[in-house]
Amino acid sequence: MPSSHTPRRIASLQPSATVILAAIGELDRVVACTKYCADVISELGKHPRTMLRDSWTADALQILAANPDLVIASVPYQEKALAEILKAGVRFLGLAPKTLADIYADIAIIAGTVGADERGEAIIQNMQSSIEAVREQIRARAGISRPKVFCEEWGKPLIASQPWVAELVEAAGGEFIGYPGRQISREEVARLDPDITIAAWCGAGDRVPLEKIIADRNWQNTRAARTGRVYCIRDEFLNTPAPTLLDGLAALAFAIHPELFPSACGIRQITLIPHSTA
Repeated sequence: MPSSHTPRRIASLQPSATVILAAIGELDRVVACTKYCADVISELGKHPRTMLRDSWTADALQILAANPDLVIASVPYQEKALAEILKAGVRFLGLAPKTLADIYADIAIIAGTVGADERGEAIIQNMQSSIEAVREQIRARAGISRPKVFCEEWGKPLIASQPWVAELVEAAGGEFIGYPGRQISREEVARLDPDITIAAWCGAGDRVPLEKIIADRNWQNTRAARTGRVYCIRDEFLNTPAPTLLDGLAALAFAIHPELFPSACGIRQITLIPHSTA
């Protein structure tokens, strides 16, 4: 039985928090969430929750209308939205993960908050062992190459994926190029000449127009484009700092070393390589 002080009505303003609550078996506590949470977690459709704006656009009156006893939000924050969350006057848990270690800590914090410490620890251990198993497969293959991988989380402006994605790329046997989480120019990416290009745009699902971005950025002569190693990975597989990252790892491993990892879901490869205009 949950303790009397554990929250029973949670408003989740970020998919990652909702995914973590679902993973530890506490989704029933979520009385309100965002449409992005519903996109990631199919179970939410069976028992619809109140739909709220997210951590970037939060509204105090919306939050109060759901009558939660805890609000969980995570980056990215907008100052105005953060003020709205605080104005609601509800107990607030704010997260800002950057690395895998941060994500493990967030899982432990959320699990502890709802009295599910052991289940949280089991999720963390499963993530760690799954990532290490992929890393070991790479290590076991003597002389295996480490292709250069450019992975982006947004296209305009062009922003490299977050540090936890860089860690997953390394675990999957690649070399992440660029600075994780920072803006980068298309010219710099072309200069770095990635062997593999991966787009996982926030909020875009698997709908990144691969052929168009290669043509528009004049990346036709990059090694990735010339060999057809340009991919889209579903947004939630790489941009949701939660257990769903294991799906992202599987997709990355397939893109980077298909000879070792011959299949994965949630990944799409370029079908037409645009001709160079040079």
